[in-house]
Amino acid sequence: MDPARVASSRVATEPSEPGAPVPHLSHVPTQRPPVARQPIWTTAGALVGHEYLYRSRVGRPAGVDLWRAERQDVASASVLRSVFEESAADAEGPLIFVNVTRSFLVRDRPLPAHMGRLVLEIVESVPGDPGVVLGLRRLRARGYRVAIDDFTASAEQMPMLPYADFVKVDCRDLVKPDGLRLVEIGRTHDATLIAERVETTELVEMCVRAGFDLLQGDALGPAVTMPHLSTMPT
Repeated sequence: MDPARVASSRVATEPSEPGAPVPHLSHVPTQRPPVARQPIWTTAGALVGHEYLYRSRVGRPAGVDLWRAERQDVASASVLRSVFEESAADAEGPLIFVNVTRSFLVRDRPLPAHMGRLVLEIVESVPGDPGVVLGLRRLRARGYRVAIDDFTASAEQMPMLPYADFVKVDCRDLVKPDGLRLVEIGRTHDATLIAERVETTELVEMCVRAGFDLLQGDALGPAVTMPHLSTMPT
């Protein structure tokens, strides 16, 4: 695998248009909110999927991870609606990773029909309490895939690990003491490991050596804001 070749891959999209988020999937807005997407690749350079990300009215990162839980709920609902509403029921194509909050795991908020492509990416603020674990078991039985975002092997995350199809590790954590242990722990239940925030060719090489299966980060393709998503993206 040539890290330089993988790092040269890019996904082309168009510039953004403004939009306003609304809290429920069932509400149809007059103008869709902007959404960004970032590609996720195999170490051999094959596209596996995209992570879809909330953007502000002007199409910029909004620091959603710093918001209170209720506002994060709205952001997740906004992205899910933009990606799935009025989409063709197409089970083919790259996987669709979307950050979700606890509300989506415990039936407080609806999820779209997954069509085999939706990966529920559990944000780091969600604890693996009994309600969440029960929700993960139920969602996995319904065919949804699950990813644990920003995995640090914390006590809050470990109960969710048996239900994770994907485990995402911030590659910057690998240089910390026992950082490589995250790779070992993440594989405990045979999850696919994704290195995220891979921003340089050197980090690509480090993650390949560490044994990651998939790579995501600016070195392989930045998150690009899209103007609208009226059909299922490919």
